[in-house]
Amino acid sequence: MSIVSVFCDVDDFCITFESQWHRQLICHTKKPPVISKLSLSEIMTIIIYFHQSAFRNFKHYYQRLIKPHKSDYFPNLVSYNRFVELMKQALIPLTVYLKSQCMGQPTGLSFIDSTPIVVFDNHRINNHKVFSEEPKRGKTSTGWKFGFKLHLIINHLGEIMSFCLTTANTDDRKPLPDLVEELTGWLYGDKGYISKKLAVWLREKGLNLITKVRENMNPRELKAFDKVMRRKRAVIESVNDQLKNISQIEHSRHRSPFNFAVNLMAGLIAYSRQPRKPHIDVSVLTKGMPMAF
Repeated sequence: MSIVSVFCDVDDFCITFESQWHRQLICHTKKPPVISKLSLSEIMTIIIYFHQSAFRNFKHYYQRLIKPHKSDYFPNLVSYNRFVELMKQALIPLTVYLKSQCMGQPTGLSFIDSTPIVVFDNHRINNHKVFSEEPKRGKTSTGWKFGFKLHLIINHLGEIMSFCLTTANTDDRKPLPDLVEELTGWLYGDKGYISKKLAVWLREKGLNLITKVRENMNPRELKAFDKVMRRKRAVIESVNDQLKNISQIEHSRHRSPFNFAVNLMAGLIAYSRQPRKPHIDVSVLTKGMPMAF
């Protein structure tokens, strides 16, 4: 997607958002102070477009693409160091833009998973100062990770329905009630979401939780459709893979917690704007098979 289309969409959002935002600030003034020559929509566009580019490093992206080749679109560009300082003011607008403009619609078929967001290598924990208190060490299927954990729910079209960020040592089941607040239908997860009490509570609110069973558990009788969809749960793992390797929500070069959060929000936005996402063609799967709902 071109940088012009990104800017047009973001600028339309900012026209409405900025006026409402400034009215709700505690230190309200009739005219907000001018912080930078770059507008909020320009800052957001540059940040989002990085996650849609092929660059792996924001500094290289800004100095080798934006300044030399995109300056016609942004005539008031600032230095790289100044732009990094401005990024934190885009956190709230990016979050609101993601929640209001980029989330998918319920389809009745949802998938849930969590993935670690490592902020620095385990061997450098004692020397790292940017995240000295917030992250925690948590164990995953691939070993111990130090950082955070992104909890994600998508529909069968690959669209993000709900998400939240916790410390790496948080149990996957803990944030689930808040994540599924507006969902109904079927929710497919891995063994980390096994809980009889949780399953009963979800069923009462109209959401059927389908998970794999542990080796020491009795097999669960499932309809043919649920068996097929449970095997297709890997679609959310593909989404997590794209978020990390294409949208680049994970790296260890953060200058501050604010910039970490901005990077995460922009990466989720960039993924949501992809024209083609990992998805499941339900019409093919259900051909000749009675639907479960």
